[in-house]
Amino acid sequence: MQSTTRFGTWCALTLTAAGLLVMPAAQAQQQSPSGPSSVITPSPPTPTNIPDKKLDAAAAAAKKVSVIKNKYDQQLAQAPVAEKQRLEGEAGDAMAKAVIDQGLSIEEYKTILQVAQKDPGVRDKLLQRMK
Repeated sequence: MQSTTRFGTWCALTLTAAGLLVMPAAQAQQQSPSGPSSVITPSPPTPTNIPDKKLDAAAAAAKKVSVIKNKYDQQLAQAPVAEKQRLEGEAGDAMAKAVIDQGLSIEEYKTILQVAQKDPGVRDKLLQRMK
């Protein structure tokens, strides 16, 4: 059961990483309404200091996690119900290994992706490394 939970967590993290790629485009497409009642002053982003080495590792891990997720998504879609739990466990283990092989703990990886969601500067740096 732990593998299933881990796989679900990793799927969420992979979607988070994928969301980083579409978020800037979606923001660019939004049109701000006109008029004095629509003026909202955004709070300045909180500067976050993630070392370049960690950003490099997170970007490499995110790319690998995404590939693994896609591979297992295809297998899970075609697998009989009896095989799904085993495949989910394998996927979770493979994703965890992809992160750890980059020299990050799972918590570091999750934290970097969460920070990137909130901080446009970190998000941009991460996206540049993911290209």
